[in-house]
Amino acid sequence: MACLIAFDTLTPAPWKNGGGSTTELAVFPPGAGFDTFIWRVSLATIAASGPFSRFEGIDRSLALVDGEKLALTVDGEKLTLEPTDAPLRFTGEVEVAASVDGVTTDLNVMTRRGRCRHALRRVALSAAAPTTIDRRGAHTLIFLSDGDSASIGDGTHSFKFKRFDALLFDEGDAVRWQIHGDGALLVADIDLLEN
Repeated sequence: MACLIAFDTLTPAPWKNGGGSTTELAVFPPGAGFDTFIWRVSLATIAASGPFSRFEGIDRSLALVDGEKLALTVDGEKLTLEPTDAPLRFTGEVEVAASVDGVTTDLNVMTRRGRCRHALRRVALSAAAPTTIDRRGAHTLIFLSDGDSASIGDGTHSFKFKRFDALLFDEGDAVRWQIHGDGALLVADIDLLEN
């Protein structure tokens, strides 16, 4: 059943190296740690330049949601990620390092290869007309990355959410949802694979 994840109720956990913090939005199975999750969605606040942690066997997507830009070196290639860019996809085995001039925040989706797969997309919202979002995965997480607030409904159920809030849907929820608001969403569709 659909679940609202209010950002202001979550507690960030500092990184061991002191370079930032992570706020977990959702994890499966519930309560799983870094060694046992099948999928995980979180916000990372990067306060200092440095390397990303390696996650063997994990596929990752990253999208900048706060800050001007994030300079990354991914497997030797230099990239710059801005808040309007499409999410960046990479594997947890490659070497990734961030170079920041100020504090940035990004949304991270991680899925365990062979057990799960995901797609992360950015969707623009317009105050002029509602935006239709289709749930494409067994689990779909909708995150308000830009804009003060938005409302979402399927004709039977409705929710209001603020910037950095998320909604988590599963297979028991409607496929099609209408969203009213101005700004942008990040939509993560997650499917479990049969073993």
